[in-house]
Amino acid sequence: MQIQDARQALRIPPLLRLGFRPFFLAGTLLAALAVPLWLLALHGGLADGAPRGGWLAWHRHELLFGFAGAIIAGFLLTAVQTWTGRPGRPGLSGTPLALLLLLWLLARVAWWWGGAGLLLVSSLAFFAGVALVMARTLWAVRQTRNYPIVGVLLLLMAADGLSLLGVLQHNDAWQRQGVLAAIWLVAAMMGLIGGRVIPFFTQRGLGREQAVQPWAWLDWAVLLGSVLLAVLHASGLALQPRAWLGALLLALAAAHGVRLWRWFDAQLLRMPLLWSLHLAYAWLLVACLGLALWHLGLFAGFSQALHALTVGSMGGLILAMLARVSLGHTGRPLELPRGFALAFALLNLGALARVFGVSLAYLPALWLAAAAWTLAFAAYLYWYAPMLLRGRIDGRPG
Repeated sequence: MQIQDARQALRIPPLLRLGFRPFFLAGTLLAALAVPLWLLALHGGLADGAPRGGWLAWHRHELLFGFAGAIIAGFLLTAVQTWTGRPGRPGLSGTPLALLLLLWLLARVAWWWGGAGLLLVSSLAFFAGVALVMARTLWAVRQTRNYPIVGVLLLLMAADGLSLLGVLQHNDAWQRQGVLAAIWLVAAMMGLIGGRVIPFFTQRGLGREQAVQPWAWLDWAVLLGSVLLAVLHASGLALQPRAWLGALLLALAAAHGVRLWRWFDAQLLRMPLLWSLHLAYAWLLVACLGLALWHLGLFAGFSQALHALTVGSMGGLILAMLARVSLGHTGRPLELPRGFALAFALLNLGALARVFGVSLAYLPALWLAAAAWTLAFAAYLYWYAPMLLRGRIDGRPG
């Protein structure tokens, strides 16, 4: 039966053999195009081709629900087979995977073509489809440890609905509430998944006998704190500075700091596949501190602190995970393509420019951040797209 399954899997075009292939490719392409398009639109260069709801609405939504949503889907749909102890069982592939990809593509296109209903239905159906596949796979083996992932996906779908209703009703407050809620839900996912894979990858990369053992209470504190912030933003309570929210964010920053301290080993600084992960997680700490200071009335740069989370941490962790997961799941050694470490440096340069540089020279820093971001993800496409479009080098399915 396994031989027959393998033969059938190898008949599927490589791009549709596992979730990471189409969604890493599509999500990264969107990331590389969306930021320069937004800056061109911001400076009046694309006035005649505005998407539904305007360029700001599109920018808010697409870099989160489009780009990050695609990467989350690709990672989860690929990793869940290993998590459930069924790596030999075929994951979502072939026609079902193509249909899920089609939903994602329809949601991107619907900003310009198709009715308002198409935008709302296709975007929500995409997240519902990912959540359903995850729920069925986890339920099959009663793996309760990963049930929170399904919950976060459903909350992300609800935040998407709130954001898109804001777009369709021309309600800017709903848009902001939905997007900010989703940012913290992605942060919750980063804390949940990162809390597992970063110490594990560090252990493997440094040749340790075992990874740093997690503290369950700390893991739950990070998860629940991030979800609570998502709910508070969705309700609108967190849109204005509040001292008690500053205290919550300081506590969350401390939790992330303890995690980083426990995971750190000076040897990882010599390995781009490791320091890129740790540095991206450190940006999450910076974001929590900056937003805490904003709520406490000690810092005026809400947008800067928020971009520490979205550009530095979210973008950085995504790029680092893309680089590693794509190697492992295409059967390649965990060795970066020559020169690819520059992409990690560019991403972090872009984060520095967007978070700190804009206070010194706004427009030059903004363009520098956009160029660095775009080049970093274009580098991934250049080196990794051929891997995603071809079969595994060991001849196995997947």
